Amino acid sequence: MLIRFAETRDIPGMIDLLQQVGEVHHQIRPDLFRAGAQKYDEAALTALLADPKRPILAAEIDGKLAGYAFCILQITENDPVLCDRRVLYIDDLCVDETKRGTGIATALYERVCDYARELGCHAVTLNVWCGNDNAMHFYEKRGLKPQKIGMEVIL
Repeated sequence: MLIRFAETRDIPGMIDLLQQVGEVHHQIRPDLFRAGAQKYDEAALTALLADPKRPILAAEIDGKLAGYAFCILQITENDPVLCDRRVLYIDDLCVDETKRGTGIATALYERVCDYARELGCHAVTLNVWCGNDNAMHFYEKRGLKPQKIGMEVIL
């Protein structure tokens, strides 16, 4: 397995994985997430690949995209309330459903952490939807802890 920065040739595989993520979210919260939806289209992915503050790591096996980690470099400076810090936020991490449980997610997550250290980041952060128990367990096993909790009431 090779973990590398994503390239334009990965876009078709990213779209497939984005659809898989969309389905997971739809199954958990059909009141929020549309069936068959994906977060980014080809044009948006092309723009993301060109944005140095939005790195995308790719897991490649036998020349095929097996997973990705979309990240966002968040820099806080001179905020009146928050301390100065650099954070690498994992916007989305997905492994192809046929390859889950094989260590790809762990390799991607570890590479994200290594990259964050290279950038001088203070932390790696992410969000997990309640009900996505597999993801929650995966991240807790790697030492992540809740930072804040979003709450709602359905009316």
